[in-house]
Amino acid sequence: MAYRKVCDTQGGPLVGEVLHCSGGLDLDWDLDKEELQEPGPNMDRMQMQHVDCQRSGCSDPGPDPDPELMEPIQPSVSVSPHGRFERLQEDPNYISHFTRAPGHKGQRRLHCFLLRYFLAGVGLFVLGILIGWFTHTSTIKPSIPPPDSSDLLEELLKGITADKIDALQRSFSSLADDSEESRARYLYNQWVGLGLTDVHLSNHTVLLSLPGPTPNTITDRSGHQCFLPNGLPCDQRGPNDLPKQQFSYAAYSAVGSVQGEVVDVQYGSVDDLRRATDGMNITNQIAIVKLGRAPLLYKLSLLSELGFGGVLLYIDPCDAPPGRHTWRQAFRVTLNPGGNPANAGLSREAGGALTSLLVQPISSSLAKTLLSSPSTGQGDSCVPLAMPPNTERKKITLTVGNQFSNKKIYNVVGYLKGKRNPDRYVLVGSRHDSDQGGGTSAIMNQLIAALTEQTKNRWVPDRTTVFCSWGGSALGNIGSFEWGKDNSVVLQSSAVAYVSLNAPVRGTETLRATASPTLLQLTSDIQRRQLLSCIRGGNCPGPNVSSLQLPGDVSFFANQLAVPTMEFAFEQAKSEEITSFLSEAQFSAESPKTLDPLFKFHETIAKMTAEAILRLVNDPVLPFYPLDIALDVQNKLKDKSMVSPALLSSASSLRDHAAFFQSETMRPANDPKERDPSHVRMLNDVLRDLEKSFIIPQTAPGVYRNLLYSLPGKTPQFSILRFSQEVVLHCNVTNKASKNNSANKEAPCHSSTNQSLSLILRAIRSAERLVCFGLELFENYPSDRK
Repeated sequence: MAYRKVCDTQGGPLVGEVLHCSGGLDLDWDLDKEELQEPGPNMDRMQMQHVDCQRSGCSDPGPDPDPELMEPIQPSVSVSPHGRFERLQEDPNYISHFTRAPGHKGQRRLHCFLLRYFLAGVGLFVLGILIGWFTHTSTIKPSIPPPDSSDLLEELLKGITADKIDALQRSFSSLADDSEESRARYLYNQWVGLGLTDVHLSNHTVLLSLPGPTPNTITDRSGHQCFLPNGLPCDQRGPNDLPKQQFSYAAYSAVGSVQGEVVDVQYGSVDDLRRATDGMNITNQIAIVKLGRAPLLYKLSLLSELGFGGVLLYIDPCDAPPGRHTWRQAFRVTLNPGGNPANAGLSREAGGALTSLLVQPISSSLAKTLLSSPSTGQGDSCVPLAMPPNTERKKITLTVGNQFSNKKIYNVVGYLKGKRNPDRYVLVGSRHDSDQGGGTSAIMNQLIAALTEQTKNRWVPDRTTVFCSWGGSALGNIGSFEWGKDNSVVLQSSAVAYVSLNAPVRGTETLRATASPTLLQLTSDIQRRQLLSCIRGGNCPGPNVSSLQLPGDVSFFANQLAVPTMEFAFEQAKSEEITSFLSEAQFSAESPKTLDPLFKFHETIAKMTAEAILRLVNDPVLPFYPLDIALDVQNKLKDKSMVSPALLSSASSLRDHAAFFQSETMRPANDPKERDPSHVRMLNDVLRDLEKSFIIPQTAPGVYRNLLYSLPGKTPQFSILRFSQEVVLHCNVTNKASKNNSANKEAPCHSSTNQSLSLILRAIRSAERLVCFGLELFENYPSDRK
């Protein structure tokens, strides 16, 4: 056994594999003598190296090695962690890292130094990244998990207060310029400031019907008296009467003068017309008609066909809501069914009028004078206005001087984008008419502020909310119709609901909700919860929800596109049967501060609307209930005297399929464990499109094409069935008045009911097929998804 000490000199290279000596470090070399090879020619170089090491001053150089005992180092060795050499037992995968070539030693040292610096650089780089990451993350606030639905609703409602709405209304009312353009631009800036990132201000040039330079008049020729629409004599007109003229005319009425006798036709129903026109010539006479019970445009169409030349409109004091002083007040109506009248193909002879009749609203006091009615008083003891029997009819001259001009109206539309379904829109609509806006714009701004505040707390809605403030609403919902028609292709496939703020606080007596059958359950639930903490504290009415056709801008979306709609409103009203169409009369708007000094009613409407919006944009499955549609259809077919067995059978089948669809398809889809995004999206599309089955091509003027909306009455009924019955009576009255009883004219009249029943049957079957298609979506879908 031989022992050797090898040191790394600062001078010449070492031959063979060496370890660097540090101070007097001695390393033992254990070589099995039997395994050492014979001396070779490299022994001399090793001896010389040993001599060099002694000359360089290594400590403890030891005795000179015996040249005969020096043997070359085996290449098949490795270095253990303790410096002990062990021979590897014929390892075929072993690769020696040692070489005796003197020229490779410098390269190994260079590589060693480079590796050290590289590793040091990598370490510093990684250390810098870690230090920077920890420093950066320490300044970031911890992420806040999105709140659940109950917490989100609670926080949303907390952000809506009467004081905030009051402040927004004061800001809106303080505008120096009260024009529609100024209001629209103000809203645009407000919405951008509140956090809506996509806001558009658009305008449309439309044909408007406005009051003329002089008031319209009614002259009693027998008494030689001239009256203004409010009942005052023409010679008592003062400077303050000019603003009132804005609410004393019928927009888009024919202009000119007509002379004739006053004919009392009460509410203008077919029965009223038959009694009033029996045995008299009514051509170019002037009818005096009460508002209510039926759409105004429907009444005017009947009167025009009968040959009347003019119409005076009034509200019976017995129908007027409590607190509404209509005795000395005229009002405004519009004869525009919707949109820009210039696009309706008007003839040059019509000028801009939408009817051949001269139409003028008057006060109740003037109606009493013209009817020679003895009726007075209001309330339960009120006697309706009516012309006494055998009374001589007054001969009057009606003069209407409206003017037509092309002007711009403005719409403001802003988007709060959704995340999962950004191409599905929940529309929220209001109006900014300077004379009818009321507190609507303040409520809308409060809703936007409350919802965008939640987005700052990391809430992201599922669907997109589209906030809309319409212009030209008072003269026929012009802004909403024009925008809707421009975007109808997108809206037909993307709009899922319309939440209306047309006139949210028009009284303080009754909280009333109106919704399409699709949304009846959601609307009832929201109203019931809000009434638990109602304003009057304990004296709360029950839920009051109906599917009567809605007035205002909602009509385009409900009637033309069949978008499910809903609206909450406080009002002063009695029986809906009579008063539902009194809203067609537009009075000078009371200040919201006068109507609701504490803005508590505005706050209640805002909170109910906010909850509806939240449910519609957030619920994975839309809160639509097809069974409510089926039950509503069956309820409207209770009068079996005119309904065929096939129609009743189809309605029953629709109910059965809708109930199964609602329980077996919608309920599993609401379970997060079984919710598949693609299936839920298709399911929502079925729910969205269900009302579209009930759109019919044409109806009577003023009546919705959507069969699911009804007209007021003691018993629910499809509106087209009600009017088809009246059409037969009206045909008889018209034929009698024109003395034309030809069979060719009578046949279409008597076939009207059958055509209406056929349309209803087709709608029911279409809806049933759509429900069955929805059932097939989940037919093979596993109910126990893992």
